[in-house]
Amino acid sequence: MLILIPLLSGIVTFLIKKEEGARTWSLLSAIATFVVAIIGFTCYSNTAALSFKAPWMGILNSSFSLSADGMGAMLCMLTAISFPLIFVSTWNTIYKKAHNFLGLMLLAQAGLMGVFLAMDALLFYFFWELALIPVYFICSQWGGERRIKITFKFFIYTFIGSLLMLVGILYIYSKTNSFDIAAFYNSNLPLKEQMWIFWLFFLAFAIKMPVFPFHTWQPDAYEQSPTAATMVLSGIMVKMGVLGLLRWLLPVLPLASFSWGDTVSTMAVIGIVYASLIAFQQDDMKRLVAYSSIAHIGLMCLAVFAENKSALQGTMIQMFSHGINILGMWIIVEIIERKFGTRKMSELGGIAKKAPALTIFFFIIAFANIALPLTNAFIGEFLMFNGILGLIRKYPNMVFLWRLLQVWELSWERYIP
Repeated sequence: MLILIPLLSGIVTFLIKKEEGARTWSLLSAIATFVVAIIGFTCYSNTAALSFKAPWMGILNSSFSLSADGMGAMLCMLTAISFPLIFVSTWNTIYKKAHNFLGLMLLAQAGLMGVFLAMDALLFYFFWELALIPVYFICSQWGGERRIKITFKFFIYTFIGSLLMLVGILYIYSKTNSFDIAAFYNSNLPLKEQMWIFWLFFLAFAIKMPVFPFHTWQPDAYEQSPTAATMVLSGIMVKMGVLGLLRWLLPVLPLASFSWGDTVSTMAVIGIVYASLIAFQQDDMKRLVAYSSIAHIGLMCLAVFAENKSALQGTMIQMFSHGINILGMWIIVEIIERKFGTRKMSELGGIAKKAPALTIFFFIIAFANIALPLTNAFIGEFLMFNGILGLIRKYPNMVFLWRLLQVWELSWERYIP
């Protein structure tokens, strides 16, 4: 139902020509999906009750296999919460052919739900593309002045990543003769094969998250996309990459993940420092949030490859917390731009006097984004840092990462009085 409701509703939305009717229908669909998620994940604790398996491509030994494990259920709940908030917060935004825009948004929601629930590699790839394709059209049709150029860059990055992942999936399938996730986990590929297959999967996930140096599409895409699409990209879609690491990369290619861990961790820390330094210099609020998001995702990637209990638990918590917090930031940006006609912070002096309630909400969300104690992001970020720093102290060869983290801390002290 989590996939079927937005999928069918999205198709119906294309047929509703009146803008008000299309908005109401899409919001009701998102609320219905949210209610189903609440009922499903609170009333059923048995994983078997939250699983579905049916024949799909029998000739390829692939099945339509879905299951809401802990991580999948959490991310589905994040998706179910986010879309009603997105539709409500952008209710007054005017779109040309709004029914097409909203229909594509619902199709993207269906694809996201499928990615988070898929337990078959071919089905996972199918939903991966289903989630991305509607966003291409949204960005190219309803984006800013440079939307065509930016969307093309976004398409090239993600298309290459998806193609590489498909090659990796088909290679493992050639060894297991099955796309089932259990068969992939039991593939036991030799180290030499894992070492190159690792990059086929990792590049796809790294581009989507994104991780340095595969991030260059993101700031421009966030800036040029309509705010509703940016909310989906930054709040939910980046979690596709993190889920890919946790569900498909580390368990399927454990030896290569361990061998390449230092390399990926170094890339992640460079991304944290680099994106943070650039974020400090931004005047446009959209680009500020975009670069800060790169730093947050880099920290999650680093925690994943720390491969210890504390870091992984922190990553799980932070995926949900980051989604809520970044969504709140985009809602604030949307309200400020609509109310004051600008996103430039240099032009927003005195905003506390004109909109005190908005300013208070802005401060709360901003503090949550930097994981201030007593905010929802603190627990996850604390666990991630605990696991990461414990690993760095344990292995002397990771001292370079420790130095980079110190540079990040000194940079923070320099720019933030």
